[in-house]
Amino acid sequence: MNSFYTLFFLLAVTLNTVAQAPSKINWMSWNEAVAANSDEPRLIFVDTYTDWCGWCKKMDASTFANPVIAEYMNEHYYAVKMDAEMKDTIEFNGYTFVNPQPDRKRSTHQLAASLLDNKLSYPSFIFLNAEFQRIQILPGYKAPKQFEPIMRYFVEGATQGVQYEDYMSNFVSLFPAPEQAN
Repeated sequence: MNSFYTLFFLLAVTLNTVAQAPSKINWMSWNEAVAANSDEPRLIFVDTYTDWCGWCKKMDASTFANPVIAEYMNEHYYAVKMDAEMKDTIEFNGYTFVNPQPDRKRSTHQLAASLLDNKLSYPSFIFLNAEFQRIQILPGYKAPKQFEPIMRYFVEGATQGVQYEDYMSNFVSLFPAPEQAN
């Protein structure tokens, strides 16, 4: 009988832990996103970062770790995590992209430079349509509540031809409302 209660307790704790576990963005490589998009077209979100960028780390720890952001991102985008200084060779759209000086510090990969229009600032985010055409480059750290309307705009507004200002005039956040003080 005692082992039954122990098993029940462990099951309850496990289910509670799973229910409370924060969502995570399903990050992909560029090639994984290209392959997934060929099966089911979606918008593409590219987070260009570097290992030495403090704001990139803060973005990962706060904004991208936020369950509201992660859930929406996973549902509507293929999210690509791209090290702007990666050493990989990437074949895409008839071109070969490389890091021209892979042994040198802070040498930028050609694909990252191309996506960012050579405006190398980290973190920077690129929103692409399902045909991999750039819609927008967004540089700099964004807190979760700053980032939410932006990522949602490209799904709910821009694809319908709605101007950002008009979209924001009717925007309702997915974040829970703060509790009212008595």
